[in-house]
Amino acid sequence: MPSFDEVLKEAGEFGRFQKRVFFLLCQTGITFSFLFASVVFLGQAPDNYWCRIPGAAELSKRCGWTLEEERNFTILPLSLGNGSSSGKCERLDVAWDTSVSCASPLAHYSNHSPGNLPLTTCHNNWVYEQPHSSIISEYNLVCGNVWMLDLSQAVLNLGFLAGAFTLGYAADRYGRILIYLLSCLGDGICGIIVAFAPNFTVFLIFRFLQGVFGKGTWMTCYVIVTEIVGSDQRIVGIVIQIFFTLGIMILPGIAYLIPTWQGIQLAISLPNFLFLLYYWVVPESPRWLLTRKKGEKALKIMHNIAKHNGKYLSPHYSEITISNEEVSNPSFLDLVRTPRMRMNTLILMYAWFTSALIYQGLIMRIGIVGGNLFLEFFISGAVELPAALLILVTIDRFGRRLPFAISNIVAGIACLITTFLPEDIPWLKTTVATLGRLGITMAFEIVYLVNTELYPTTLRNFGVSLCSSLCDLGGIIAPFLLFRLAAIWLELPLIIFSILAVVCGLLVLLLPETKGISLPETVEDVEQLSSHFGKCGKKRKHQETNSYI
Repeated sequence: MPSFDEVLKEAGEFGRFQKRVFFLLCQTGITFSFLFASVVFLGQAPDNYWCRIPGAAELSKRCGWTLEEERNFTILPLSLGNGSSSGKCERLDVAWDTSVSCASPLAHYSNHSPGNLPLTTCHNNWVYEQPHSSIISEYNLVCGNVWMLDLSQAVLNLGFLAGAFTLGYAADRYGRILIYLLSCLGDGICGIIVAFAPNFTVFLIFRFLQGVFGKGTWMTCYVIVTEIVGSDQRIVGIVIQIFFTLGIMILPGIAYLIPTWQGIQLAISLPNFLFLLYYWVVPESPRWLLTRKKGEKALKIMHNIAKHNGKYLSPHYSEITISNEEVSNPSFLDLVRTPRMRMNTLILMYAWFTSALIYQGLIMRIGIVGGNLFLEFFISGAVELPAALLILVTIDRFGRRLPFAISNIVAGIACLITTFLPEDIPWLKTTVATLGRLGITMAFEIVYLVNTELYPTTLRNFGVSLCSSLCDLGGIIAPFLLFRLAAIWLELPLIIFSILAVVCGLLVLLLPETKGISLPETVEDVEQLSSHFGKCGKKRKHQETNSYI
């Protein structure tokens, strides 16, 4: 009875069929990156806004004021009398009614000295020159409510975390392609509701749900791709990241062409409905079908793969076996019970957390540092393309551990140098910051690969799922850390990022090197791995891994 890997080799490990499915599913990486980084454009800070005095709208209509005239009557007394007040978070403590003069609405307060005009805190009376340009102006996320923008991104990452566990489990139980299609449908529907949310509470609820389904699309497409290619084609896991980067580069173009946040939200959500067409062209994972004792369906799909690849399966193949069996109920204790497993787990969890926090923090930082947001965001995305190429060139030549460590350390040093570079040399500051983005992108992509190679077959899926959940935790913390620390000093988050990255770079040097080493099958195999040289016995054929991201 042949094994699945033997049948796949005969049908073609990366032939025309797999390339077509791979290309189609990689488009999901583009839409997921839209969702991942959309807060930068959905939450653009409005240029001009001020707090409206009660009754000002009615008085402005009666007097025939323009918006600029109303603003002058509201703001000029503050700027003349209270130089510290901009009129954005405070207003004059007055109320205009029909008795107020159109020519001099503040005549009643003429006996007050300029520095003693009565002030009060603004509450939901803001006026924006472009009221629908971002969620900030739509839901008044300014002044005392500014932390709510942080919350919107944290809620999205909380959805990613929930999706990784709930839809990851569902994909194992009910099938990869079914959960992928349902996730695409849910992502699209929730994205539309977010665009037309009547209040911020509804916005948060469905942004969370969009995060759940968005993570489901990204996770299941990655798994399907890795399960239908040969075990030596680990490169596909890195190449998928390139499509994520392409999405990062396309997003500023969408935001530049569409002036409202609702339009941007619809543009990044509606493409998910197109993926429903994959029902007719992307099959269920034959490897998953075998784990569910559906060998006949798996064999039928394998014959179809062979046909499209110009191959031919032997007619005596009537049944296929699969060797990878999972522990029935793996737990966190299984990952920390032995010394080497414990060290691997703790370092990988920290690496996932650090990579996600710094990567997402650097993306969101582009929105608050000034300059041409659209151009700088595009450039920051373009710099990620060399990251994948550098990984492909270095990991087979120098191994995994050294590029992993160096990329983290380079990212940390670049963040630290950027902090102290003068503002009057913008090209140098941008160049060094770009180098940091390149480093953390490489680290983020390498951790995907290393994580799968440092766990035994019996715990691999569970280990990757658990460790990568720290990625979403980092994403939850990132907006609060970035925006609140930046309010104290714009460069303060970079100092935190640099410390976290350098520490991560030093820690990953303690991990064993896995270059040229067969994937460990048992915990004992992992314990025999050395941080200087892997000793996992004779090199075996690499077994397929299912990575949950």
